[in-house]
Amino acid sequence: MASEYQIRQDICEVGRRIYAKGFVASNDGNISVRIGENEVLTTPTGVSKGFMTPDMIIKVDLEGRKIAGNANLKPSSEIKMHLDVYRHRPDVRAVAHAHPPVATAFAVAGIPLDKPVLPEIIISLGAVPIARYGTPSTEEIPLAVREYLDKYDAVLLENHGALTMGTDVYNAFYKMESIEHFAKISLAARQLGGERVLPCEEVEKLLQIREKLGVSGRHPGCSGCGACTISKQPQNEREEVTAEEIQEIIANVTRRVLASLGERKK
Repeated sequence: MASEYQIRQDICEVGRRIYAKGFVASNDGNISVRIGENEVLTTPTGVSKGFMTPDMIIKVDLEGRKIAGNANLKPSSEIKMHLDVYRHRPDVRAVAHAHPPVATAFAVAGIPLDKPVLPEIIISLGAVPIARYGTPSTEEIPLAVREYLDKYDAVLLENHGALTMGTDVYNAFYKMESIEHFAKISLAARQLGGERVLPCEEVEKLLQIREKLGVSGRHPGCSGCGACTISKQPQNEREEVTAEEIQEIIANVTRRVLASLGERKK
């Protein structure tokens, strides 16, 4: 595992990258890394993510209490959102929140990025839903995001931005990059007439590739396309239909069709 100082440097480097890419403006955004059972390193509030230094990074516990750091700086105002993720997802070691412009535009428009159109996105993220709006720095956002933690590593925040979770700070950053990349392509495709979604059998192949690659993190399975949900249900959990039940279904359908034809004749 990297040293605490190295992790502080990595947080600053990711901050520079999200600032340089225009994913944040001014003092927006926040990044955190869990370094122990009860210790989290977080970016400070009121500081541009493009100009941080390792000594600015603050250490807090899982309740958000400041353990160590510059006396003149406070933890990110959004730390509650990060800590809630860590409490409910022990596998997550880093969280990033930013406002990538195109992805945030989808969040403002209320449009999730959930169509299975890009193989790389299906393998890495699957889909990106939208968590309902919450007032920043309150418990409203953590509660809204919590609904999606079981299946997703990336979530749009309604009228706010995006949140990504990863195995380390770079992994969380790469997912933020992927969201914005996906959003840009989705927007261009809609301007050209709309996306052509991949059929369920192709989505299934990509999910098998994901499994072979050992990609970490949570995944919605069918990538939000709906029609292929059953393909991800374990074989031993699928309901078995007996021959008698099939015959009964056929008989019921036949009766309804005949009854409908009789009404039309009248």
